Amino acid sequence: MDFKLESTFKPTGDQPNAINKLAVSVAQQNPHQTLVGVTGSGKTFTIANVIQKTQLPTLIVCHNKTLASQLYQEFRDFFPHNAVSYFVSYYDYYQPEAYLPQTDTYIEKEADINPEIDKFRLTTTANLLTRPDSIVVASVSCIYNIGSPNDQKENLFPVAKGQIISRDTVLMRLSDLQYTRTSLELTRGMFRAVGSTVQLFPSYKDIIISMNFEGNVLSNLEILDPYNFTPLHDPDLENSGFLTIHPAKLFLADPKTQGDAISHIRQDLAVQIKNFKEAGQIIEAHRLEQKVNYDLSMLEEIGYVSGIENYSRYFDGRASGDAPNSLLEYFHYNAQKFNKSGFLTVIDESHITLPQIRGMYNGDQARKENLINFGFRLPSAKDNRPLTYTEFQSRTPIKLYCSATPSQHELSLSTASKLPTVAEQLIRPTGLLDPLVRVFPSVGQIDHLTQEVIKRTTDGQRTLILTMTKRMAEDLSEHLKEKYHLKVEYLHSDIHTLDRVDILEKLRLGEFDCLVGINLLREGLDLPEVSLVAILDADKEGFLRTPTALIQTMGRAARHINGEVYLYADKISPSMKIAMDETDRRRQVQLTYNQDHDQTPQGITKPIRERLMKRSESLPVPKIKELAEHGWSEIDDINPEALTPQKKKILVVKLKKMMDQAANSWNFELAARYRDTIKKLQ
Repeated sequence: MDFKLESTFKPTGDQPNAINKLAVSVAQQNPHQTLVGVTGSGKTFTIANVIQKTQLPTLIVCHNKTLASQLYQEFRDFFPHNAVSYFVSYYDYYQPEAYLPQTDTYIEKEADINPEIDKFRLTTTANLLTRPDSIVVASVSCIYNIGSPNDQKENLFPVAKGQIISRDTVLMRLSDLQYTRTSLELTRGMFRAVGSTVQLFPSYKDIIISMNFEGNVLSNLEILDPYNFTPLHDPDLENSGFLTIHPAKLFLADPKTQGDAISHIRQDLAVQIKNFKEAGQIIEAHRLEQKVNYDLSMLEEIGYVSGIENYSRYFDGRASGDAPNSLLEYFHYNAQKFNKSGFLTVIDESHITLPQIRGMYNGDQARKENLINFGFRLPSAKDNRPLTYTEFQSRTPIKLYCSATPSQHELSLSTASKLPTVAEQLIRPTGLLDPLVRVFPSVGQIDHLTQEVIKRTTDGQRTLILTMTKRMAEDLSEHLKEKYHLKVEYLHSDIHTLDRVDILEKLRLGEFDCLVGINLLREGLDLPEVSLVAILDADKEGFLRTPTALIQTMGRAARHINGEVYLYADKISPSMKIAMDETDRRRQVQLTYNQDHDQTPQGITKPIRERLMKRSESLPVPKIKELAEHGWSEIDDINPEALTPQKKKILVVKLKKMMDQAANSWNFELAARYRDTIKKLQ
């Protein structure tokens, strides 16, 4: 299937030139190209057009989950008939395994996996294995170790109507694919057998696969709704009569190589124990022997163990130090399988994303070093790692860097490439200009700024204020609330991610009029209601006031027809001058274009997009029959001693389902109560 872009928009302004220039460069396998696009110039639309013109599978890498979610929804809307996927870290909470020798403290790995994000990840790999028209929007988690695409391919399980296969064979195959058998409620990643029927809830899709058997023949195969078990229309199944079941997990121990892998692990274990004993580290030797032998017994018994990724080198057949399999290997597999000339990697907000990719490897290795030296892991754990920056570059043959302020690094790569390509996109389809920038003295800045906030609020507009410290952000917001009765909120790194999304949404909705922050108001924020961005202490050189930071921050006012930026400073710093000159240059280019094309700037109204995963403010605790039977009114009243083992088992299943529902609705406090009750019962 070809990539087919659907949009009511047509390329305008700088877009046609940028699209053609980049598409030609990508089609000629140029390794590096850069799109310099101001806020609101339609960079995403330009990239979508490049994808359609080149017809290459595409990976889009972002520096955070929020931006990835926003881009995923935009590309999904642009390509409704293609396989657009979302791939980010699937942890709601993650505490990596670590050892602190200074205090002799071992920290066990603790993680809460979000099943919805896990589904998105598995859908991503399933699409890359089977669809030539794949677009993946990912965070930098795409450079981390995941299972081999060859292992996934070897473990695909096709089933078809009329297939000669026994019910017991299907049950064994599903267990091999790491699905869990249940006799109770069917949830994601589980299967059950009821008479001659086998029902599977796959990990990667919101469906139930129902298989009916007559003797050793799969007589009927259908797709059911997972909530009410009514039949669903599935054109692929109806046309072909078969479907493919993918594994439940990304890491699988291949039975064909499992014996050799376990033998190799035992050899390395013996060597490491010998090294510890020769060094007089008896405790470390004993610790490692117990840990690894337990893991191996689990692998031999059920083919899986928590932390199996630390042994992935053995199962992948990699030598020590070899790069791990990552999502990039799936793209290489996809391009080869479907005879593509390669794949395109788009680095969004490249000035932040590239340094983030570069920094992942060293931090990971430093943590693993202690675990290995003190007997908590074999040296092979170091090969369960993110890619190095060099490995990432070598595994992404065609890159398109995208930013309003690309660093000199990506610009130099693009200009030194075999086909030097830097496309500049300064013209907005709406004709909007970069904001006017004005400098005011820091003396009396709060009083002056307050009057401007009041003026904008009266006109129904919003204001962003940037401070240098968290304390100042909190104090200023309280001052504006108490003295002037303004509706103000603050935003900084202590605010949880989901609360940040809520705050930004409420700003757009007009539930408050002024947002005070530090440096979280830059890349990826689209706030067309904001007409004023005020930066306090603008002349204080440093991380928060670099030319890049200032240009990005000032760009937040470029979505409003009356957009202005106020810089409060005692002098014009070098960073301020660079940022002001660049903003003025862009503004002059835009003014000239509007005059030449008789275009009048138009304000924009952008709907607030429905969230990828919804969050509810409150979720009532459902009634549980087992509580009423014992006279309990709350889950906190549960006394495990009063329950039979069977009653405990049934109650745990119910509570797990309710915990998942609460977590999926972002009601984590209630989900935590369920979790604690489940632990008490178990």
